[in-house]
Amino acid sequence: MEFDPILLARIQFAFTVSFHVIFPSFTIGLAAYIATLEVLWIATGHERYHRIARFFTKIFAVSFAMGVVSGIVLSYQFGTNWSRFAHVGGNVIGPLIGYEVLTAFFLEATFLGIMLFGWNRVPRGLHVFACVMVAAGTSLSAFWILAANSWMQTPAGYEMIDGIAHPADWLAVIFNPSFPYRFAHMVTACYLTTAFVVLAVGARYVYAGRFPEDGRTMMRMAIGLIAILAPLQAFIGDSHGLNTLEHQPAKIAAIEAHWGSSDDIGGSVPLVLFAIPNEETESNDYQIEIPYLGSLILTHSLDGKIKGLKEFAREDRPPVAIPFFAFRVMVGLGLLMIAVGWLGAFLLWRRRLFETDWYLAPLQHIWPIGFVTILAGWFVTEVGRQPYVIYGILRTEDAISPVAGWALATSLALFVLVYCIVFSGGIYYINRLIAKGPEGAALEPPEGVPNRPLASAHEATRAAINAREE
Repeated sequence: MEFDPILLARIQFAFTVSFHVIFPSFTIGLAAYIATLEVLWIATGHERYHRIARFFTKIFAVSFAMGVVSGIVLSYQFGTNWSRFAHVGGNVIGPLIGYEVLTAFFLEATFLGIMLFGWNRVPRGLHVFACVMVAAGTSLSAFWILAANSWMQTPAGYEMIDGIAHPADWLAVIFNPSFPYRFAHMVTACYLTTAFVVLAVGARYVYAGRFPEDGRTMMRMAIGLIAILAPLQAFIGDSHGLNTLEHQPAKIAAIEAHWGSSDDIGGSVPLVLFAIPNEETESNDYQIEIPYLGSLILTHSLDGKIKGLKEFAREDRPPVAIPFFAFRVMVGLGLLMIAVGWLGAFLLWRRRLFETDWYLAPLQHIWPIGFVTILAGWFVTEVGRQPYVIYGILRTEDAISPVAGWALATSLALFVLVYCIVFSGGIYYINRLIAKGPEGAALEPPEGVPNRPLASAHEATRAAINAREE
């Protein structure tokens, strides 16, 4: 049986990085949320902020540990599976990752112990400062990792000597053309991901009538953030798209499943709502489109033009189906985030948020939305960069190590087995922590508020429907 080493190496890295990214995406936002709670506790003296911060710190510890474990695997793959990539781009990528360790990781490690174990053991001000430093460290980590990945998307500030990339201007390397947009887009996504987890946990408590004070505080804070950041993310995404059109036009053509030149279809570009891209016929099957809207979104002009996939050589085109569908998943869930945030803000303004069961029941289970959206966005970014590992410099097929296909298949199978066991256990433990709730919080609801068990998604939805019918 023949194993394709390039395909297996790509699948292995995609699998491990997909598992890894969900944890930093959560902990970056969660660290900032915990720090905010700590500052509010000091500023107001309200004990509920202290309880919620301590509660989410336990969840942060488990998530942070799983993120570190899954991240170690990725660095080894650079040497085992992608040695040619490390050889060509290591002079640039290596220092950027090293800066992340020397600044962000060391900062986190310095204050993480105080944050996790300093409750009631160190002065309040010191503990708050430690939480703020850990939050700063997670954001700084995102800064360096996004700088490295953005350089792979839009290389700048380098020179090629004997086929090896050497840094010529570090500021240009770090602040490459796509970095500001990608960093803002990713950090905002992290905050939204955490906000929806907090919102789901709060809704779970409020709907069940348990820990009502803390649950309501969680929901208020989460909805306030979502109502602001979700539409802001749409604006950032639009700016990022314009930047991608300028520097990676083939990726945009794949995202839009746009095959011919704009002149071939009458000058303007339609927005393809749905289609099944057919790379064999270089066309779309079952296409549903809106005329002119593609030009308006992509170029902010009704008659704006973009390059079609046929204007690139076949060997220079990215795969079409994955970026096309993943982008629509990302955008669709982004619009759902806006709707959830604005509807929640409206209900909060009308003082009906905590009594509206048809909103609370499904909201308990909305926590995965941020993770799915981030994964979809990364699939768009990474698959859309193909056939390059370093855009315009190094092709994927030239970046792989001379590793046997059977070895990659074996290690991939082991990764799948170990990851499923370890991370299933971690997620199960986090759910146990959520079920236990914040320590010291009032368990029973106030008079007149129903006391329901923490139900499953099916049970919660059925209960809401039955209540409405009655």
